[in-house]
Amino acid sequence: MHSEQDTAQLNLDEEAARYGERAAHEPSARAEFVELCLPLAHRLAHRYRGRGEPFADLEQVARLGLVKAVDRYDAERGSFTAFAVITILGELRKHFRDRTWGVRAPRRLQDLVVQIRHAGSDLTNTLSRAPSTTELADRLHTTTDEVDKAMLSAAGYTLLSLNAPVTSPGSGGGTAERGDLIGEVDGDLAAIDDRLTIQSLLDRLPERERRILILRFYGNLTQVEIAQRCGISQMHVSRLLSKTLTWLRNAMLSDTPPHWGEVEEAGLGAPRLRVTTTPAAGGTLTVAVGGEVDRDSADELRQAILNGLARRPNTLHLDLSAVPFIDAAGIAALVAGYQESRRAAVEFRLRGTQPHVRRILAVARLPYI
Repeated sequence: MHSEQDTAQLNLDEEAARYGERAAHEPSARAEFVELCLPLAHRLAHRYRGRGEPFADLEQVARLGLVKAVDRYDAERGSFTAFAVITILGELRKHFRDRTWGVRAPRRLQDLVVQIRHAGSDLTNTLSRAPSTTELADRLHTTTDEVDKAMLSAAGYTLLSLNAPVTSPGSGGGTAERGDLIGEVDGDLAAIDDRLTIQSLLDRLPERERRILILRFYGNLTQVEIAQRCGISQMHVSRLLSKTLTWLRNAMLSDTPPHWGEVEEAGLGAPRLRVTTTPAAGGTLTVAVGGEVDRDSADELRQAILNGLARRPNTLHLDLSAVPFIDAAGIAALVAGYQESRRAAVEFRLRGTQPHVRRILAVARLPYI
């Protein structure tokens, strides 16, 4: 006794035989036969319902497979129903393989994903726990690397919409779109304007200041190492760095950056050397100096001493109480002034020196009080 399904199969096979006889001389035979087989396509599409695809789309795919089966069927190969089922299921599987992946994975990985699901289910029942990657690879006769790739690609089958509403943390229970919670401000992109501005400003710096800046921030050298390379003191390097960075900071905030030569006048760096000459009774002349004495201001110090000696005093007191820093160029200016005072028979005395300056004068063996 035949079941209902067997009867339906026999009926379709009989209709397929009649269709073969009518197809040659009746154009409407094909359309009638396809319409007669539509319930078969409907039943096969129903097997894949609930897998994330609209049933209407699945039914359309199944009907397309039915049409292909009708056009390709050869009565000499056996049952039409069996051939139609294989063709329709093939179209449905192809649809899931080619059309439903959010991120298209290679065919071998798609097939391996299906095998992993089946093997994982079997091994879970056998081991009473989730199988490891190695166990899955041994079961499927492949490598753990391939299993890892397949499992990673499986995550690309169904994608989450960036416009999907989600509960935003800290919003008091409010909702936001998922895309609003992903990503962050790109600091490198935001800094492009600043980097271009810095690049143009570096070209305005003197060669020495630019070299010190590059050694510090690109070469990652310490101030002591920079001082050794440039032949100046560490304190001088510190002052030049501070001066340069202050100028760059103010230049970036200005619509019209000041020329480097205007840095002292603009109040961006250390003030220029201050010199005050005061004569006193008994032929004593006091030259008070204020500010840092370095390569940039050493000539001013030397000239101030020579100008004082030109006034033919008996004693020249050089007041350094307002000088917090002096480098090798400043010491050279003092030595030159001291030697000139000896030639002019003028007593040359340094006074009011601060501790840092006093230590340097002691090394240079210059007299100070």
